[in-house]
Amino acid sequence: MRLQRHGSKKRPFYFIVVADARAPRDGKFIQKIGTYNPLTVPASISLDRQKALEWLHKGAQPTDTVRRILSFKGVLYLKHLLRGVKLGLFDEATAMTKFAKWHEEHEAKLKQRNEEHKRSSQRNRRSGPPVRRVQRNDQPAEGPAEA
Repeated sequence: MRLQRHGSKKRPFYFIVVADARAPRDGKFIQKIGTYNPLTVPASISLDRQKALEWLHKGAQPTDTVRRILSFKGVLYLKHLLRGVKLGLFDEATAMTKFAKWHEEHEAKLKQRNEEHKRSSQRNRRSGPPVRRVQRNDQPAEGPAEA
């Protein structure tokens, strides 16, 4: 599982794909499972959680960046919970309630983070660029006077 770069120069846009390790970065792939756009604030990620989970169960190894994206979207946590079900630690209903609780908390954190970002960007827009004051010759300069 890795990112496949698209977009123009200095404007990256990525597909999250499952590909053979020997295939080139932007070459042949097996299945497209999502997209990632790092230019938006916050970065926009769309991911088919079920397909990603299936590929992880089949043994697909994600790259570091894709691993972070899967973790952010909760796919790795869901895999962890389903492994607990397989080992008999708890049943599948309990695993799904744990995941639903995590998902709600995660969405609340994201919403709060987005609101804080909007507020800070509005504050920065209101203040405007810094104003440089020009000193005139007829006004005395501030600071220690020379004797």
